[in-house]
Amino acid sequence: MNKTLTALCIAVATCATPVGLATAQAASGYTQTRHPIVLAHGLFGFDAIGPADYFFGVASALRRDGATVITTQQSAANSSEARGEQLLAELRRLKAAHGHQKFNLIGHSHGGHTIRYVAAVAPELVASVTTVGTPHRGTVVADALYAVTQATGTTPLAAGIADALASIISAISGAPRLPQNSEAALRSLSTAGSQAFNQRFPAGAPTTACGSGASVVNGVRYYSAGGTSVVTNLLDVDSSLSITSVLFLGKANDGLVERCSSRWGTVLRDNYPWNHLDEVNQTFGLRGWFTPNPVAFYRTQANRLKNAGL
Repeated sequence: MNKTLTALCIAVATCATPVGLATAQAASGYTQTRHPIVLAHGLFGFDAIGPADYFFGVASALRRDGATVITTQQSAANSSEARGEQLLAELRRLKAAHGHQKFNLIGHSHGGHTIRYVAAVAPELVASVTTVGTPHRGTVVADALYAVTQATGTTPLAAGIADALASIISAISGAPRLPQNSEAALRSLSTAGSQAFNQRFPAGAPTTACGSGASVVNGVRYYSAGGTSVVTNLLDVDSSLSITSVLFLGKANDGLVERCSSRWGTVLRDNYPWNHLDEVNQTFGLRGWFTPNPVAFYRTQANRLKNAGL
């Protein structure tokens, strides 16, 4: 790699693999999994708004190297079960329309709960589950927000404002009819709500407080990853996550999710130097210098799934 290209890669912090290697990987179908890859967004998420994908640049990179990728859209804000039912209905439509038998599900943040729900109630449709930055044990941020609104009697007002925002997000991303329930979403992401969800759907749960879980349950493979940085690029709007990170009282976190809470099934890595939005390559790929490229993470995971026959 010449000095000019190296300098450019460092400046924009997006260089993941040498050009020759990337070309060889593409030629060999590096990301060409047996089953389609399905991307599920998190709270206040979307599939795409104009040129801005929620998983920014991920789907195109995976498709370029051979993968069939489906970006899905659930309610921007709703309970884990409601969002899971929406995704399940979409997968069943895709199976009926295109003959897909199984899917490799990848979910970010609340999307992790969403895909776990589908794997639990319809394992015959799921080849693998990969969660990224998911608060499996809940997040103190949701706990704090719920406690404050309950104590001040502002829960209905706050929920109304959040529902309106969620409705706008869904509408401008092409899904105006999806129901929104921000209070249900907050309860789902709280420590108590996540604990109840885990009791109903325990597949892949860690066997210790900060350990790993079963790698395969009911024929479904479980993987997880997470980040532990907060302010990664001062030019990036997601540096505002530093405000919420103070709630974790010294525990490593990505600004919204504590490190141990992100662990589920086979833990690929729980300390990437990314914050919560870096995990999906937002905002527009801005992140810390010299940090791993999130797109490369998804490419590597797709290759792992391919090599596992999935």
